[in-house]
Amino acid sequence: MLLSIVQRDAFGLMPKEGNLGSEEEKAEVVRKMHGAASIVVLILMVVSLSDPVVTEKVHASVKNRLGSGRNMKVHCQSKDNDLGEQVVTDGSEFGWDFSVNAWGTTLFYCDTEWEKVQGYHFDAYSFERDYVRCESQCAWLISEEGIYALNGITGFWEFFYGWSD
Repeated sequence: MLLSIVQRDAFGLMPKEGNLGSEEEKAEVVRKMHGAASIVVLILMVVSLSDPVVTEKVHASVKNRLGSGRNMKVHCQSKDNDLGEQVVTDGSEFGWDFSVNAWGTTLFYCDTEWEKVQGYHFDAYSFERDYVRCESQCAWLISEEGIYALNGITGFWEFFYGWSD
């Protein structure tokens, strides 16, 4: 209760003596409180409209489509999460779920290798690039010629990285 009085007084809502007094003073305090509450609500609305937070989970996956029974290794991580090295057999995939951070800086990157390619590094999810392109699913396909990405807007696989890049 004391905290409430101190907070109200900090906003100039209480008379200096801390006593409400007349009905007019009470009505003035109520008007000031409603005005202060309206300002807080407005500020919260503006902040929420400009905040890039995504509450839904994003699913990322790396698919092995090398063919001929060839396995590949993939090691994916972010600044905070190391998903470890995975052996992905031909025709299968490795996937994980995550939430985008409040600052819009989420980045997952992967290193992949197989018999013809060693230690190829690519970004599996970059907020700036992928927030719209693959809003809830970021799928990658590793093939003999390079890496394809599923465009969530068009529904088409697009050639993204060549092995010589």
